[in-house]
Amino acid sequence: MKALRVNNRLVRVEEIGSPATEGEALVRVTKSGICNTDLEIVRGYAGFTGTIGHEFVGVVEEPGDLAELKGKRVVGEINAGCGECDLCVGGDSRHCPRRTVLGILGRDGAHAEFLTLPPRNLISVPDNVSDDSAVFAEPLAAAFGIFERVPIDRETRVAVIGDGKLGLLCAMVMRLRSDSVMVVGKHAEKLAIAGKRDVETVKLERVENLRRSFDVVVEASGSESGFATASDMVKTRGTIVLKSTFHGATVWEASRFVVDELSVVGSRCGRLAPALELLASNQIRTDDLVSEEFTLENGVDALDHATKSGVLKVLLKP
Repeated sequence: MKALRVNNRLVRVEEIGSPATEGEALVRVTKSGICNTDLEIVRGYAGFTGTIGHEFVGVVEEPGDLAELKGKRVVGEINAGCGECDLCVGGDSRHCPRRTVLGILGRDGAHAEFLTLPPRNLISVPDNVSDDSAVFAEPLAAAFGIFERVPIDRETRVAVIGDGKLGLLCAMVMRLRSDSVMVVGKHAEKLAIAGKRDVETVKLERVENLRRSFDVVVEASGSESGFATASDMVKTRGTIVLKSTFHGATVWEASRFVVDELSVVGSRCGRLAPALELLASNQIRTDDLVSEEFTLENGVDALDHATKSGVLKVLLKP
């Protein structure tokens, strides 16, 4: 099969053997989505070698021990736990100390013709959710996962730093619970997408008057400077939620965090079931978040295109 692989920061489409199932489910990938994490992995983040990609929709070819999955259209939880530790037994493998992570840690990913995951990780996609929308289940779940880490209600003032794919999804999700959500970004056309969802917008160069104005600030810019912007905008005793994964270090003013009693919360993966419900009920629409689709054979060009200014989601189709 063909797969988009990275090795020592070099990326290319390779012909490799189909994955061995060894008790796992075999999924034929129908669409996959390029994520900023993929781009960071190419730059050296996580030290990963192998097939990249973790956003996908596909059809189950071999269902493992869940025969009812055969032929089903599915998305998948990307963290595969050991199944034995307290976290896994408790139903949450996202922080299993022995986990593998699709296309990120110890497990080949989704930018390929086939992938494998434990059958318990797979979730059927509702019939009324298209492949182009289902690809967004994983990043949408990541946005929805913020609610697991920080309470948000109608009165909570929320700012989202970053008008990229993840930032826009975070803003859409936050707007489901808060009456006051603002996106800070650099691109008028991207901010316009947020505006169509009844989300306030502001250009980055105009945030000076918004210092210390928000109860919760979600950093989703994928840049070191985003943390500094979030620090400026959060209120005393407010919370910064970190959603970005980028290959680099962050400089921060520790004294302000102590004096103003600020909280910094990490938020990584969410659960896919609530995300699919949002897509199926049309509470979240993703149709205008897709910029381009490439064939898997042209995966290197697709990665390059995804780095360009103004580009949102780039899809790959085997």
